[in-house]
Parts: sequence; structure tokens; C-alpha cells
Amino acid sequence: MSHFWPLLMCLGAGSALAAGSAPSVTPAEKSAARAIDANVLRAHVRFLAGDLLEGRGPGTRGDALAQAYIAAQFEASGLQPMGQDGSYLQPFELVGLSGHPDTMAFLAPGAASATELKFRDDFIAVSGVQAPEAKLEQSELVFVGYGIVAPEYGWDDFKGMDLRGKTLLILNNDPEDDPRLFAGRTRLWYGRWDYKYEQAAKMGAAGAIILHTQQSAGYPWQVVQSSWSGEQFELPAAAGPRLEVKAWTTEDATRRVLKLAGQDLDALRASAQRREFKPVPLGVTVSARFATQVRRRPTANVLGLLPGSDPTLKHEVVLYSAHHDHLGMKADPKPGEDAIYNGAVDNASGVSAMLAVARAFQQLSSPPRRSILFAAVAAEEQGLLGSQFLAEHPPVPPGRIAANINIDGANIHGRTRDVTVIGLGKSNLDPLIIALAKSQGREVKADQLSDRGFFYRSDQFNFARQGIPAAYFGSGMDFVGRPEGWGKQRREEWEARHYHQPSDELRPEWDWSGAVEDVQLFFLLGAQVSRLPEAPRWNRGDEFEAARLRALEALKTQAVTGEAGAR
Repeated sequence: MSHFWPLLMCLGAGSALAAGSAPSVTPAEKSAARAIDANVLRAHVRFLAGDLLEGRGPGTRGDALAQAYIAAQFEASGLQPMGQDGSYLQPFELVGLSGHPDTMAFLAPGAASATELKFRDDFIAVSGVQAPEAKLEQSELVFVGYGIVAPEYGWDDFKGMDLRGKTLLILNNDPEDDPRLFAGRTRLWYGRWDYKYEQAAKMGAAGAIILHTQQSAGYPWQVVQSSWSGEQFELPAAAGPRLEVKAWTTEDATRRVLKLAGQDLDALRASAQRREFKPVPLGVTVSARFATQVRRRPTANVLGLLPGSDPTLKHEVVLYSAHHDHLGMKADPKPGEDAIYNGAVDNASGVSAMLAVARAFQQLSSPPRRSILFAAVAAEEQGLLGSQFLAEHPPVPPGRIAANINIDGANIHGRTRDVTVIGLGKSNLDPLIIALAKSQGREVKADQLSDRGFFYRSDQFNFARQGIPAAYFGSGMDFVGRPEGWGKQRREEWEARHYHQPSDELRPEWDWSGAVEDVQLFFLLGAQVSRLPEAPRWNRGDEFEAARLRALEALKTQAVTGEAGAR
């Protein structure tokens, strides 16, 4: 039995809760949470991360097998199908892009020959257009600092320069030297690669190159190689500006290019820390041309609903999410090399946790007051595509989604004295989470790797952008029975050796006891939110508050329109 229960048994049963009040866990919820155990979690991971599913790459046989397995588990848990045509599947189409340039050529005026960078070793580049060819033809290279426009910080890295047709060299992350800017060392959306590519496209640039360093990215170059060198997926292109080429370069390769321009990377990086920074034309052109195979591939989110019992609140839902995809298989493995990106921690373990939560809700003697929607979303590793599609095509309006609890990865190293809440301080879910963790004898801590920008790197981000208050957790770091710093060491070791690598596989030495406590917490949090008299909200002034207010206002407008139509 988990150490969780002696503490939990001290809590009394109760009725309605206000966000932030002491948790009131019912006897039925205590009993249901016991259905979450290591055997349940391990069994789901064993199947989903098995070689049979070939890494669950989007649009593959393994992807379809994962969807079928999750749908069957939803049915076994008594969930109603919320997909297309009475099924559990919400299908959508992906556009797969395969192809890359072998080299990128940089030419300085008067140079006898170009300096060439080598694919994989020096750079990674993919097509930014859904077309048979992508190209840069002697596109002028311009250093644009961090490539950020943030009016609330009085920050504009572009200063009105005409960048149409140019290729932008961009620093990863956001400025962090001044704690009054961009939350200091806590990475914001402005520091993310997808923001930078999006902003470069808005500027009319032809290409964008992000400078990778392990410190600024939060992961080694091998992660860029594995994540960006295979087939890349997007949702079908909507109207709007597009980059021809999206690329990354290593620090060493970037220094070689800047040497052509007579520039020093360290000096440029220092200049980019100030509001006064202006783009620096480098006097160097970049060229690359490559064919791209473009194909349409089907995938699907898997949706199941536990209907609520309250006549009014049942029309609102608590949304659990976890992504079911991973990276698939290596395109060109060496003889005898493990070619399957099994994705056991990332994110078979998260799907397993969500399935265990669904099973726990099934054990309740009566349904929760609000409905509970479970969503196993697709193509997260390709840029949060499945959650983007779901957020844009939800089965209920965003204003009726009370909260999102997203699960991306599980603790595989044992029990912890702490719980990491990524995005702590953003919504009034915090006091409830803190109280539930306290009942487990654990302390809630803010993101302990805040420079990594994790809040913007998983599926809750797309739901937050629709205004839905979101809870997202990371593994604790203070492990029971381990010396100080052991948890951080294990985390760094895992990222260096296993993150987005074929070695992310189920292992017999994993200790599931901490994962069990975490998943029990996820279940109890959803149960508590399901009966709050008022839905959670973003804290005043949060970046997502305005979206929530718009979503709630849309509900009022729909209600008025419906009443007028009825008359």
C-alpha cells in the first residue's frame, strides 16, 4: 500500500469546494484511487511502448494500433465515444514532409568559394512549405537577436527593418540577464523555437536558422538530430506567410559562418540582450535547394467521455490529456542498430496514467458532477498538432471546459517528497493542488527547470491558448532515501542518454511507487475540480486570462442567440 493512504485517511468527506479550500476526499474517491497501482501503469506501457507498435509514428500502423488499444480501454472503462460517427476517434489529416539539403552554402562577397555546412553534423534543415521543392537562393543572412516582438516589455528585435526574402539567424531562448524582463531565467513562449519560426514568417523572411546550444535549448544536439531529421508533419497549410526553410545550426558551425562576415558570436549575443538592439545584416548569403516528398497521412485523437451527474454542471467537462504518439523508426539505421523510438516514458507512461485515471473514475459509486473528457492526442512530437486540432475542434465549447490536466511522462525513479507544478502561479488551481499534495506528505514546488520552457512544450499549451485553465506536472526531484541532488542527476542523465532516443524503453528496474502517488494526485485533482461550484480561472493578468474571458463571453452570446432563435 502506498504511503499516501495513512495521510489521506485523515481527510474528511465533504460537499462543494471552493478553489483553494482544503480538499474534501470522499470515501468513494479514496477507494477508487486504490485502483491505480504499479501493475496497471506498467501493463499499459508494456504494450504501447512495445516493438510491435514501431514507435507510434504519426500515420503509421503503430499509430493506428495505439489508437485502437486506447479506444478499447476507454470502452472497458465505460466511457462514451466522443469521436466521429459514434466512434472514439477524432480523425484528422497530417501533411508529411520528407527531405533535407545535404549542405547549406554560405558565401561572402569576394570569396572564391562558399563555406559549406554538413547536414546532421553542422545543421538540420526542413522544408517550411508543403511543396515538392524548398530553396534559398543567395538569401541575405541577417542576425536578429532573439527574434522577439513583445510590446508588454517594450521589446522589438526587428525595429521595422525590411526582412522580406532574407534568412534570419536567431538566438534560442529569450533574454534572461535582467529579471525584470521576460521573467528572468524562466523561459516564456517568446523563447520557443516555434514562436521564432512563426515570427520570422510574419516578417516575410525566406528562411530562419536557430542557433542551438545545450544551455539555451535544454537538450543536446542529438535531440535536434533525432527530432528533425525524419519525416516532419504539419496540419494542412492555412492561409498566411510561410518560411521556405526552417533550420538549426550548432554553435561551432555558426561561429564559422560569422567568421566569414567578420563578426564575433559572443559580441553579437551580448548586443542582443538590450532593448536597443537592431538587426545586423551580415553581408553573407545562404543557399540551399532540396526536393521534398509531400504526402497526406491520417491520424486521430482518441476521445472518451464519462458523463456528469449534476443537471447543470454535467454540461461542463474536466479534460484529461496525454499524447499517444512518438517518433516512429529511424529512416536509415545501421546494421544491428536499434531503430525503434519506443517512447516508453515519452509518452506511453502518460497515456498509461490517463487510462489508470479513467479506470479509477469507473470505480466511483456515482458519477462526478461535471463530465470528464479523456483525450489521447496525436502528433505532439511534431509540434502539438493533435491538441491543436482538438482545441480548434472541441466536442464542447472551450468556455465549458473547466480545466485541463495534461500528463506527459511519469516518474520512474521512486517516491518523492515534492511535486513539481509547471506553471505554478498561473491559475487558482494552485491552492487545491498544494492541499492535495500536502495530504500525501509532499510539498509543491514551481518548475525546477524553469529555463526549459516546459509549459509551452506540451499539449496543455494549446488548451491554455483557448483560455482553458491547465495543470501540468513534472516529476519531483527530492527522492525519498536518496542524497540531495540525486533526482536532478537522474533527470539530466535521462535527457542526455534517452530523451527522443531508441533507448527510451520499458526497463525492469523502474520504480513505479512515485508514479502511483502522482497519478493518484491527478485523479483526485480532477475529482475535486468536477464538483467545484465555480470553474477554475486564470489569475488576474495572466497571459491566458483574456482568452478565457473571450471563451466565456462566447457562451453568453450563444445563449442569447439560442434564446432569440427559440422565440
